[in-house]
Amino acid sequence: MSDVTNGKNPNNVRGGYKAAMNNPNNSEDIKDQARKDLESLDNDLEEAGIDTSGTKGSSENADGKNMGNFLGGHKANLKNPNTSDEAKEHSEQILKEHDAM
Repeated sequence: MSDVTNGKNPNNVRGGYKAAMNNPNNSEDIKDQARKDLESLDNDLEEAGIDTSGTKGSSENADGKNMGNFLGGHKANLKNPNTSDEAKEHSEQILKEHDAM
C-alpha cells in the first residue's frame, strides 16, 4: 500500500483528486490530470489487492455526490427564505423520490 499512495491514506488521496476535479478554480488541464491520476490510483489499488469498493458507491449518487450532503442541501433549500417557490418544489420532489421527507 505504501508504494501505491506513498504511505498516505488511500481514501484521502482519492478525496484530493476528487476535490481537484470539482474545484471551479482549476483549469480543465488540471481536472483532466486529476481524473487520470484517480483512475491510475484505483487501478494500482486494485492490483495491490486493496478494496476500494467502500470508498465509492454506497454513499454517493450517480454524480459522485455524497447522498447525505445532497439530500441535506435540498432539505435546507426548503427552509431558505431566499429560495424561489419553483426551486423549493424541485427540492421537495427530489426528497420525495429518495424517501427523505
